[in-house]
Amino acid sequence: MSAPWIERLRSRFVVLLHDVAMIPVAWFLAYWMRFNLGYVPPEFIEAAVDTLPIVILVLGLVYWLFGLYRGVWRFASMTDLVRIAKAVLVGTTLLLFLLFALNRLAYMPRSVPVLFVIFQLLLLAGPRLFYRLIKDRHFDWDAGQRVLIVGAGRAGEMLARDMLRDTGRAYNPVAFVDDKLRRQGGDVHGVPIRGTSDQIPTLVERLAIDLIVLAVPSASASQMRRLVNLCEAASRPFRTVPELNAMMSGQVTVRQLRSVSIEDLLGRNPVTLDWPTIHEGLAGRTILVTGAGGSIGSELCRQLMPCRPKRLILVDHSEHNLYRIEMALSDSSVSVPFSRHLLDITDPGAITRLFRETPPDIVFHAAAYKHVPMLEDQVCAAVLNNTLGTEIVAAAAAASGCERFVLISTDKAVNPTNVMGASKRAAELLCQDLDRRSRCRFIVVRFGNVLGSAGSVVPRFRRQIEQGGPVTVTHPDIERFFMTIPEACQLIMQAAVLGRGGETFVLEMGDPIKIRYLAEQMIQLSGKRPGQDIAIEYIGLRPGEKLHEELFYTSEDLLETPHPKIRIASSAIDIDAERVRALMDRLRHTVQRLDDSAVTETLNQMVPSWRARPLASNGTGTDGARIDSRSTELPSSSRARTAASTR
Repeated sequence: MSAPWIERLRSRFVVLLHDVAMIPVAWFLAYWMRFNLGYVPPEFIEAAVDTLPIVILVLGLVYWLFGLYRGVWRFASMTDLVRIAKAVLVGTTLLLFLLFALNRLAYMPRSVPVLFVIFQLLLLAGPRLFYRLIKDRHFDWDAGQRVLIVGAGRAGEMLARDMLRDTGRAYNPVAFVDDKLRRQGGDVHGVPIRGTSDQIPTLVERLAIDLIVLAVPSASASQMRRLVNLCEAASRPFRTVPELNAMMSGQVTVRQLRSVSIEDLLGRNPVTLDWPTIHEGLAGRTILVTGAGGSIGSELCRQLMPCRPKRLILVDHSEHNLYRIEMALSDSSVSVPFSRHLLDITDPGAITRLFRETPPDIVFHAAAYKHVPMLEDQVCAAVLNNTLGTEIVAAAAAASGCERFVLISTDKAVNPTNVMGASKRAAELLCQDLDRRSRCRFIVVRFGNVLGSAGSVVPRFRRQIEQGGPVTVTHPDIERFFMTIPEACQLIMQAAVLGRGGETFVLEMGDPIKIRYLAEQMIQLSGKRPGQDIAIEYIGLRPGEKLHEELFYTSEDLLETPHPKIRIASSAIDIDAERVRALMDRLRHTVQRLDDSAVTETLNQMVPSWRARPLASNGTGTDGARIDSRSTELPSSSRARTAASTR
């Protein structure tokens, strides 16, 4: 086999030989065309032959200087055409000046230079484009799956080009659809734009389409839901390209195609953050993250790395989770010093020692128990971890001179109907009290469910679908707010730098999503039919669940912030700091005694909006029945106010 440099030299020599050979062809064609492809007088032929060596020498040298031999014909582009045009114009101009000096352009009609330029362009650019066309198309139109591409924009154009170049011809782009009227009737790389997305089912049948590709990376969740419904109506498999912010290389290829995920349908438009302010607020700081191995904590650590903190301190009581985030950060392309600490936030001695040895500037407190039904009969564990654990970490932060403490809360802390929500609401009140008597700024960030977090409904539905069903939904009308984990973490960081202390930030969660719709979409995305291939079973609300979640209390007003997706829940009711401290002391003592009833009573006093319901050990009500959905439904006025706040 020849060495690579020999192959390159050989290829460039062949290209240069071709270009030089085209010079006399273009030169004589110019004269012939001048005389209408007929008889050319001998004196003109003689002049053309006499000057040919000069023509070849001048033009060949200019071609070389402009690097026409460097362009790879397989990927001939506009850049190559511009280079050819420049070389032809410059070379012909120099040639005319030289011939004028030698023979005053004797026997050269004025139209010959113009025709010479045209023929050079045709003979140099034409073979290049023809070669690329052959390589791209292979003239094998029946090979591969017949593909309908939705979206004739930049992503669709790159995708079609990659399909046409593929030597294996696994995919054959047959047509585009696009909703922009100005694109109708056009084509992209020879692939016609046949209509709008509403015509997907019709075109799929008419063109015998095998696969639909959604090349709309900037589509919103509502637009994706509409397109997915059209694809499902067409009864054909469909794929999508990566999200806009994931296409870092600026290229879309067939290998990047993936199945549509539930995150595509429930996510929202990409969040626009004030990154300069975030970097300014977080760069060069020592940042501690509790619950660093959990869904929110681990993603938060990944998002913090590019902000270039001075050091990251990871705290988690799960050995496996801590190991996973340690490996993820070690493999990251961004190098930031970090340490990991396997300890429990309810251990005052370990927390105090950690804060004394490595005092953090900022704390993101993500550690919490969050499984609502489980915590209903684990009240001591819930309060110990979610409330007293928060107090231990918050007190250590205040004592160590920490600059900011961010409590990651939940919408379940608003008018809680469960132990989990009540314990998080107590933690919110604790942080508001500490903010008033500490130099540390205590900030609360409250939001709803995150898609795909450990133990959440999405992984559970996915497992049930893989097992053939049924998919269990608690109630036909139950609905929840959702956002993706990266979006939640980015907004937490934004709120952290916006906070001045004492605020409760509420993240804009969009419209609530019915869990029934979530189940139906996940079944359809798996290629099954809801109710036919996979059954949906309604099992009744679980202990502590309510039909509709809220993001703020009726006593709280939502105030604007510099970021459109973040609000401040400002309460008109002042907290009784002395009472909060007294109840926290009582909680501490009752938890130490493992007195569930006393813990429940004290927590109820601290969070009066929570009404604990006695539960038997099997997770049902004291009468042995599931909790009736009507007992947990919000007043209509409260639901309307919640919905209005998220529009």
